[in-house]
Amino acid sequence: MKESRQKSPGRIKASVLKWLGVPISLTDGAFWSAWSGAESSSGESVSVESALQLSAAWACVRLIAETIATLPLNLYQMQADGTRVVAKKHTLYHVLHTQPNVENTAVEFWEVMVASMLLRGNGYARKLRSSTQIIGLELLLPQRMNTPKRLQNGQLQYTYNELDGTSSTLSEDDVLHIRGFSLDGLMGLTPIRYAREVIGNSTAANKASGAVFRNGLRPSGALSTDQILTKDRRTEIRTDLAEQFGGAMASGKTMVLEAGMKYQAITMNPEDVQLLQTRAFNIEEICRWFRVPPFMVGHSEKSTSWGTGIEQQTLGFLSFSLRPWLTRIEQSVKRSLLTPVERLGYYAEFSVEGLLRADSAGRASFYSTMTQNGIMTRDECRAKENLPPMGGNAGVLTVQSALLPIDRLGGQTAAASAQDALKNWLNQEQT
Repeated sequence: MKESRQKSPGRIKASVLKWLGVPISLTDGAFWSAWSGAESSSGESVSVESALQLSAAWACVRLIAETIATLPLNLYQMQADGTRVVAKKHTLYHVLHTQPNVENTAVEFWEVMVASMLLRGNGYARKLRSSTQIIGLELLLPQRMNTPKRLQNGQLQYTYNELDGTSSTLSEDDVLHIRGFSLDGLMGLTPIRYAREVIGNSTAANKASGAVFRNGLRPSGALSTDQILTKDRRTEIRTDLAEQFGGAMASGKTMVLEAGMKYQAITMNPEDVQLLQTRAFNIEEICRWFRVPPFMVGHSEKSTSWGTGIEQQTLGFLSFSLRPWLTRIEQSVKRSLLTPVERLGYYAEFSVEGLLRADSAGRASFYSTMTQNGIMTRDECRAKENLPPMGGNAGVLTVQSALLPIDRLGGQTAAASAQDALKNWLNQEQT
């Protein structure tokens, strides 16, 4: 077996520990996929663990998962007058916004859920109930979840391999299942499996680059002599030179040759084999799979076309990268965690205003426009800045006095004319 296709002992040990005590069959696709990964044409075995060893994949997953996890997820209730209020008295509000279970905060929980969807295409959580009310959500690892089975009554049945080696059969009402991009509406597609060629090429390029630097940027050379050397003599010379001059730390040492032997270096640097260009292209390819602009993961070789300024770039990232994931989570929460009656008046929504807090000029312009057009009060703007309300007229909607309905313009003119006429009559009476 080629060395490039062999798995390291650490990876094999990690794969075994995840399934320790769990019954395994020859048809258990989840286990064998985690064990061997998907083979790429470059000869590299691609799995979630090997993909995360690439800095671009690690940065993309962390960027999306941490950004979504740190956005507040609120539960809202629609009022009879069409307005909405935060439903803080509902039990689900605390579960979604603050702490889904005793072990995880909301940030930790949603970070794992989003990372599972990014890497494995599906995120799972077990619903914890008190009577019929949901009081918590427990994380379920997607690599331990078998493909759901469709029952005769139309519902889905899930089988989960527990950490203690047992298996649990869960109904559709017991599982919060958030799917990634899907072609059948049942299971989300695994991005790592479909991106195995790009990830495998990137892994192979990293290994080739490491081999070049390990050999001191001179991986090969030629020794020439007029004499005929025996096999043992050739092996001795090769071993002696490798021990003394192999590696980047041996660069600059003086080589002593005997019997008219000459050394001719075959130079090879990263530019010659286009290793640096290949690695840069692989970064862009990985970012394309995760729909992340390369500049947001530290790849600033090319200028971005996402606009100028932090606000425009943030809006582009929010619209094209985060919005699909936010909508999937919001709609899955409404479908799976709310009863049919509650869905008529309650819904979950992420608060994305926090992404624009770094742009003070943009916030000031937004607040000014909203207050001057009577859309928000000044107290509502102060609440978004975590400032206490002022009360009084600060809680009243106001508009620019010069902006009047067209049908009132004539009335204002007539009133002004009447006032002018009254002033003129008073002046005449006084004279």
